[in-house]
Amino acid sequence: MKIIKLLTTVFAVIFSVNAQAAMDHSRHNGGGSQAAMGGSDCLRPHISKMEPVHLTTVVPGSEFSFVVTNLEDPKQVSVEVKRQPVEVEAEFKDPFYIVKGKIPSSLHNTVARVDVKIDSKFSTCRAADGWLLKISEN
Repeated sequence: MKIIKLLTTVFAVIFSVNAQAAMDHSRHNGGGSQAAMGGSDCLRPHISKMEPVHLTTVVPGSEFSFVVTNLEDPKQVSVEVKRQPVEVEAEFKDPFYIVKGKIPSSLHNTVARVDVKIDSKFSTCRAADGWLLKISEN
């Protein structure tokens, strides 16, 4: 009787492990590679060193900048200031890019978010960040 209970337990454990293994598809994706699917081989871009720093008071038309690492193409970077698109220039300084733009001169006496987005066809390779600046005439 003890042998039957022991065998039943062993078969239950084996069946449970096999069922979990059959359902676990995390190690493959139907024959495609993780890199081709935008998986773990993608390095997410990182935005840092925002200047002027958060909540600094600036005048309209002031320059701002930030650093982006793990960026494949500077054309992936888009910037808006208070929801207004801003043209930016990116300069490669191995191994990162320095991105520069200007606060729109139409913004006066307000607080505006510098909103940075880095696009990619793979969602795991996208990034977004931003900071607030006070815009004043003085």
